[in-house]
Amino acid sequence: MTQRTPVLPLTLDDQLCFALYSTSLSMTKAYKPLLDRLGLTYPQYLAMLVLWESDNVTVKEIAARLNLDSATVTPLLKRLEAQGYVERVRGTEDERLVFIRLTKAGSALKRSARDVPGTMFCATRQQLDFLTRLREDLNTLRASLNESNEQQDAS
Repeated sequence: MTQRTPVLPLTLDDQLCFALYSTSLSMTKAYKPLLDRLGLTYPQYLAMLVLWESDNVTVKEIAARLNLDSATVTPLLKRLEAQGYVERVRGTEDERLVFIRLTKAGSALKRSARDVPGTMFCATRQQLDFLTRLREDLNTLRASLNESNEQQDAS
């Protein structure tokens, strides 16, 4: 039995994509003053989160974690290097690989950023269980969309 495509309203407020997009803009705006104090943009903060979890990873691995391509991540990492937070090191066995390592300043920045998640939690004015479920649901939605996109790309 095949599933029929439902006919959904073609109004802005009924679009899931707009709800996600506008919420993402609001989330990024709420992060801005916190990250300005750290001297980071939102994408730089996300890259630093990856590195604070596991240091000395390749550009490709960082890009995969951020769901971006390497060409998008490379300029961001170069700016972090110019700020003194990371260093880029070519692989010894394979020079095509570029590893990203935290500097002392990059590691120290983690201590300065430790209050960001809690401050953002308070800014949402939501319960922890709601936000946890929302994050899980969004991760499930992203995985489904990625799978759908891969199928489209393959055909």
